Amino acid sequence: MRSLSLFFNNLGGRILGLFYFLGGLSYLTLQTFFFLFKVPFKKRSILEQAEKAGYRSMPIVSLVALFIGVILALQTAVQMQRLGSEMYIASIVALSMVRELGPVITALIVAGRSGAAITAEIGSMVVTEQVDALRTLAVNPIHYLVVPRFLGLLMMLPILTIYANIIGMIGGYLICVYKLHISSTMYINLTFEALKFKDIFTGLFKSVFFAMIIVLVSCFYAFKVEGGAEGVGTATRNSVVASFILILALDCLFTAIFYFIFP
Repeated sequence: MRSLSLFFNNLGGRILGLFYFLGGLSYLTLQTFFFLFKVPFKKRSILEQAEKAGYRSMPIVSLVALFIGVILALQTAVQMQRLGSEMYIASIVALSMVRELGPVITALIVAGRSGAAITAEIGSMVVTEQVDALRTLAVNPIHYLVVPRFLGLLMMLPILTIYANIIGMIGGYLICVYKLHISSTMYINLTFEALKFKDIFTGLFKSVFFAMIIVLVSCFYAFKVEGGAEGVGTATRNSVVASFILILALDCLFTAIFYFIFP
């Protein structure tokens, strides 16, 4: 009886925690969009955040996207060689990168790298009472801290997604041309023939929402930090986990909408 009571207590606590998270995240989202239309903007701060989230993430995005393209081509080649259809590897790599792997993997990398940094940075400011000092100076923390990061990542994640798509297709190109001896011209032509505007649009559309998730979730957990350095670490971990889950859930939803509900 006692164990059953503990089970329902824990279950109720988790459900209440979920509603608290969704409510707080929704409120932060509304505040962020409100301050998006409030001038002035600090262009320098936005560009700094864009550099941190975008330019400095390019090396790890390049490495991961290249390996994904290579692995995808190798795995596909095993089956396609049995069917004598190696030429279709180019189409499979291109569509897989542009529709799913490019946007999702890039968002997960940025969430793990830049999202964690956002939570740790703002969380440290909360712990050291710098955020309270901003309020004392009549500076809204959402306008000063969240909006520049929101705009910077919103601008850079689609660009990073395009970059990851290209690098992934280059990885497939290397395997097909130098391992499977498919002509370079054929690989390029088949890649462009396979890609449609809808495929490119859906990938970039998803990346915009992924950017919103990363920034808003990271900032939400940062503003809720309690307990000093340990609290910052806990908030950073929770923000990364929550961002991963929401990115994958939203990707599943958009895929169902674009390719099954409105094909």
